[in-house]
Amino acid sequence: MARYINHIQLGYLGLLPFLALVGWSMLSGRTEYAGTMFIYYGIAIMSFLAGQLWRPGEQSYGRAIAAVIPTIPLPLLALGNELFTLAWLSASFWLVLAIEVKQPQWAEHHKDYRKMRFVLTSVVFVCHLLMIAAMLERP
Repeated sequence: MARYINHIQLGYLGLLPFLALVGWSMLSGRTEYAGTMFIYYGIAIMSFLAGQLWRPGEQSYGRAIAAVIPTIPLPLLALGNELFTLAWLSASFWLVLAIEVKQPQWAEHHKDYRKMRFVLTSVVFVCHLLMIAAMLERP
């Protein structure tokens, strides 16, 4: 467990920007800046998570492709429709977790780490839904 404590702490700390930006947009009623920062932060985190799936020499060609799929449109998403981008990112967080769970290394992770990954994905998904709702409500 001791070797995972930093991963777990950093994982939960990584939620703070998502929560703060959703809170800012919902409390202020303004999503222009908060929404843009939320999207760019989500893209950065998605790139990081998908990058962790990459295991050269340890995976099949199909798994390598699956690790890349969530990140292919990220540069275009940064410039596209905000609602579509948020929907893509929210689905991609679940896709990356599903791919990670299927990896042989998943069973080697401590149960607290596996629980943390599920909790983080769930909270990030809800944050994306709340940001979508806030953007739909703006005039």
